[in-house]
Amino acid sequence: MTAEPAPGDLTVDQLAQRVGMTVRNVRAYAARGLLPAPRLVGRTGYYGSDHVARLTLVRDLLAQGYTLAAVQKSVPGDASPLALHRALMAPFQPEAPQETDLATLAARAGGTDLEATRAVAVELARMGVVELLDDDRLRVLDPPLLDAGVRGVRLGLPAPELVAAQQQVVELVEQAAEAYVRMFRETVWAEFVADGLPAEGWPRIQTVVEGLQPVAAQAVLASFRSAMAAAVAEEVENVLGAAG
Repeated sequence: MTAEPAPGDLTVDQLAQRVGMTVRNVRAYAARGLLPAPRLVGRTGYYGSDHVARLTLVRDLLAQGYTLAAVQKSVPGDASPLALHRALMAPFQPEAPQETDLATLAARAGGTDLEATRAVAVELARMGVVELLDDDRLRVLDPPLLDAGVRGVRLGLPAPELVAAQQQVVELVEQAAEAYVRMFRETVWAEFVADGLPAEGWPRIQTVVEGLQPVAAQAVLASFRSAMAAAVAEEVENVLGAAG
């Protein structure tokens, strides 16, 4: 059987676009041993999530002022910075992409209007939730988020308004994520750097990083529940007041 690309596999062009690099830089870093060899399918090399994580780490270390020589010493193998990066990214990785088509998506949402579904799909693609393919097919990059939207549509909420609301939510969540990462960088990480990045300190750093996601998620969800309850109560009071 002829080998085929696996779901989520990336060509070198797609890999470069994903991490915000040029193909020339990707090839240069690979030549320096900073990137494992791709999986070959015929004569085409394909890259996966490990390659994305590795190049993202290289990019971030260089942006922080590390020299390429220092990066080369840190990245290969299971060096602590790479282990830390994997620990940081693992809890946040989305589910594996899924493929569907407009007709199926419309049916899931309880309708058959393909044009309306296509318009929503274009907005979702702009948000990074789906990727538009040929023949009215979609690659769903964030299945749980799309599922939440479908549930909202089935409740009777208009799809365009749901998309608009989600865009606002994304902006707020990004701010929350940046706040927690900034807090980690300016406290635990800053102290670790000030101590000279001691080898015995990496386990604690990794433990903090691994625990950051559930702590932040719980805090955000608790805050959202309280805010949602207050918003609903205020709206109910406004409606009842207007009716009276």
